[in-house]
Amino acid sequence: MNVGELVYRRVFRAPRELVWRCLTEPAELARFWGPSGMATPIDGIVVELHPGGRFETLMLGEYGSHRMVATFTEIVPPERLAWVESATGMHTTSTLEDLGDGRTAVVIHQRNVPETMRTPESRTGFLTSLDKLEEHLAHLIQGDRS
Repeated sequence: MNVGELVYRRVFRAPRELVWRCLTEPAELARFWGPSGMATPIDGIVVELHPGGRFETLMLGEYGSHRMVATFTEIVPPERLAWVESATGMHTTSTLEDLGDGRTAVVIHQRNVPETMRTPESRTGFLTSLDKLEEHLAHLIQGDRS
């Protein structure tokens, strides 16, 4: 891994198709997108799910807001999703691997990561967004069983 690159890996107890849906549908993204303490209202999310399409999120929190504006570069349902952010040039690729037994490994590879997003605090914040996704997936799975 080079300077300016980050890789996160998390195994979720959810089928790959459900994880994909959560990563690509605005109604699902609004439930977990962003670090702990931030909310992402559905009306602040744009997902044009095709290469060259827009991907935008507006995260709101106690200390301000952050808008992410990106362009999708690769869409391979339900296994790979990639985009590049226009403001920073950061390129994010998420790979979803079906592990069987209803589990999915998600590997998020970020390149050209701005220095401010490489701090321990920023990395910890990013991990809380994965925690929020894990909680949301668990809620959806439980809902399917009732």
